[in-house]
Amino acid sequence: MAEKSFKYVIVGGGVAAGYAAREFAKQGVQPGELAIISKEAVAPYERPALSKAYLFPESPARLPGFHVCVGSGGERLLPEWYKEKGIELILSTEIVKADLAANTLVSAAGETFKYQILIIATGSTVIRLTDFGVQGADAKNIFYLREIDDADKLIEAIKAKKNGKAVIVGGGYIGLELGAVMKINNLDVNMVYPEPWCMPRLFTSDIAAFYEGYYANKGIKIIKGTVAVGFTTDSNGEVKEVQLKDGRVLEADIVVVGVGGRPLTSLFKGQVEEEKGGIKTDAFFKTSVPNVYAVGDVATFPLKLYNEMRRVEHVDHARKSAEQAVKAIMASEEGKSVGEYDYLPYFYSRSFDLSWQFYGDNVGDTVLFGDNNPETPKAKFGSYWIKDGKVVGAFLEGGSAEENQAIAKVARLQPAVESSEALKSEGLSFASKI
Repeated sequence: MAEKSFKYVIVGGGVAAGYAAREFAKQGVQPGELAIISKEAVAPYERPALSKAYLFPESPARLPGFHVCVGSGGERLLPEWYKEKGIELILSTEIVKADLAANTLVSAAGETFKYQILIIATGSTVIRLTDFGVQGADAKNIFYLREIDDADKLIEAIKAKKNGKAVIVGGGYIGLELGAVMKINNLDVNMVYPEPWCMPRLFTSDIAAFYEGYYANKGIKIIKGTVAVGFTTDSNGEVKEVQLKDGRVLEADIVVVGVGGRPLTSLFKGQVEEEKGGIKTDAFFKTSVPNVYAVGDVATFPLKLYNEMRRVEHVDHARKSAEQAVKAIMASEEGKSVGEYDYLPYFYSRSFDLSWQFYGDNVGDTVLFGDNNPETPKAKFGSYWIKDGKVVGAFLEGGSAEENQAIAKVARLQPAVESSEALKSEGLSFASKI
């Protein structure tokens, strides 16, 4: 097969690839210099929509509505945009071999791609129950959500199993967002997770109690402290029951699994330095191989604010790391430099009419403020994390744009606090006056 050659190649076609392409265009990339190679069949899009508006029964989000970069208030990059800029979008193409020493990538179809500079933006893949040998986990109507194809299959099942029973396996981001969206689609919903409360990597028990109470009020049944150990099927091979470790059996027409992801780094194993489960980079997302960069979920980078190496799985970092890498690449070609990446960790979620944001680091002691009663209409509450006498993290449910900016500022500046009692009584006003 013919070999294709480019100055810059981005492998992966998710959020990071789209934001990198926009930055390349801003920096004056020449037609024919840049290619994006993606195993998905569509141009880069804002992946968070898949677990939210894409699955809504009324006025759902559809492409081309949520191509990048609309998620951050930017221009929508339609396939035509890439053509106009002379950026080659190579879709439905999976790279199966990478030879970093030879600057070569090979696709499943045997095509060869050469590059001068490579950006690894392969993102994450979902962890599947079949990976653990869970009995019956390959049954029909057991779904995972990562790509638009996954969401389309889930939509078909929701239509086919109208008013049916859904079981959500997992109590993290995907679990909470999918639990809500399945309820909005009028399914009977059970959520199952092994931890003592939902979102345990971020939420305190006080924060989680609000969301669990709110979901219960919406009619969602939450089963904690156990896991799915098997599935039974009907004569069509469709899932019928979920067997739990504690002996309970749940009826199910649809199962959605959200038990985490893992970064897609296997193509590069042994060719590039790794750390903390990702590809090790510097503050410009350059790897141990000088002409190779890694961004988004796969990168373990120096988090300047906390003086440590971290890997962050979030859309905000995917966008910003991609832009930083491209700025660094283009500056170095001109003998210039850019500032180090100085990221403030940021997470958010929306479900039902709830919306929360978190900034900073969730370490140290916590102070809950506001009203976290799930019965309260339009509840507004939050939490601060205090370490070594300083506020290092802040969470807010139901905040306005200004209030969310205020908690972000607190997490960035890390102001000292006299006492947790004073902070609790001040609540949000502490952030607003910083």
